[in-house]
Amino acid sequence: MPKLDDRLKAVAVQIRSSVHADIGSDHGHLIKALLTAGRIQRGIAIEVNQRPFENSRSTLTGLNADVRLADGLAGLNPGEADSLSICGMGGELIARILQSYPDRVPPDLVLQPNRCPEAVRRWALGSGYHLVDEQLVIGRLRYQILRFQRNHACPDPAYASVDRDAALLFGPLLIRRWEPQFRDVLLDEYRYLNDFDRRTNESQHRLDALANLLQSEPPHSNGLDG
Repeated sequence: MPKLDDRLKAVAVQIRSSVHADIGSDHGHLIKALLTAGRIQRGIAIEVNQRPFENSRSTLTGLNADVRLADGLAGLNPGEADSLSICGMGGELIARILQSYPDRVPPDLVLQPNRCPEAVRRWALGSGYHLVDEQLVIGRLRYQILRFQRNHACPDPAYASVDRDAALLFGPLLIRRWEPQFRDVLLDEYRYLNDFDRRTNESQHRLDALANLLQSEPPHSNGLDG
């Protein structure tokens, strides 16, 4: 897929639909890659600012894609898209965008918050979207790629048999898989927070959740002593 870094490649492989909308598409590279790879038939790039709008329009010229100047889901009609991506924003902002026009949110979502993924997970739990996949990508930052599907029929099984608080902060599916890279990320954050003499309530809360997770990890690993 052209012109995509590892983060957006991880997003792209989660997407396959007829009509896909990307909010905050910047240069339109994700939509172009999806169209070129045949993963979508039509794309909609939505930008709130003029310069990124012009960048995306230039990238997507000649392709089966619309580029719209609008504020988030204000640029999408109800039922118009089958899937939606929002990448490179804070989790609180992503949640606000999704909350603003709930009738315009498609059934399949791929979201990549740069911070506070727990805000996105809380939105999904309260809005009838199940978490069906989580990926951790290590690049310039540590990125979580979250995929959700609409399902009002039952509680989200991703959160069954895991600590809800830790799952919201760090990801229930990532915790279940407990891959070495994920464990190393948790341990790095634990050590970083533990070095502070003074902590905010939020950072102390994260430290406590990390300590509980790492102390209960599989017995073959080194835990907090590693």
